[in-house]
Amino acid sequence: MIDIDAFIADGFIKVAQAVPRAVADGARDLLWHQIGLSPDAPESWTAPVVWTQDLSGTGPFAQLCSSPLLAAALDAVCGTAGWVARSALGTIPVRFPVPATVDDRGWHIDQNTTLSDGSWAVSGRPHTVLVLTLLAEVGPHDAPTRIRVGSHRDVARVLTADPVDIFEFAPRLAAASSDRPVALATGQPGDMYVLHPFTVHAADEHRGTVPRFMAQTPFFLREPLGPETPSALAQVWRQAGA
Repeated sequence: MIDIDAFIADGFIKVAQAVPRAVADGARDLLWHQIGLSPDAPESWTAPVVWTQDLSGTGPFAQLCSSPLLAAALDAVCGTAGWVARSALGTIPVRFPVPATVDDRGWHIDQNTTLSDGSWAVSGRPHTVLVLTLLAEVGPHDAPTRIRVGSHRDVARVLTADPVDIFEFAPRLAAASSDRPVALATGQPGDMYVLHPFTVHAADEHRGTVPRFMAQTPFFLREPLGPETPSALAQVWRQAGA
């Protein structure tokens, strides 16, 4: 059962075992092959982050995208038929227990608005909702995504309908939500998190021993979000007075 009140209050919900663990394990095995590394050869892990992707939408990836539990969560959050199904997970960063060479762990929201030239921006009328999919076991030391609980309310107050560049606007979003408590997106392979498009989050340092595989997938909304949209997403607008 989806706790929609928790989503409205916190800006995210966890969907435990949205698919069986074996499905996520199978997807992870394919990604190991794709990046040309091995879970049994840690001496080959030399980069802190390796980016890979699923564009195939086949095998275990198709099962992940078509999860009935995920669909139920998106229906509850976006409204039934308020979101667009997809068959592939898209980009998947793999974080290794290797010292970082650059700091890519700043607080932000994902780009959520498509522009006429095909580029992306952020705006107060987002086109997407974010889904994080754990493809490996993630504990508190395994570079879990950090989530500022309730930060979607802060963002709703400062974003307008006009698209803005995320790199220019990120410091303002981070400052607006700096007092919020932090939750960690931990769990088992097959767990998923659905985030409000305004929820501020960040990567974390890897202090563990096992690489973290996690997809970060934008699911498109049928219509851009606005305060008049009849869904849980829009209740934040109304309650924040945006």
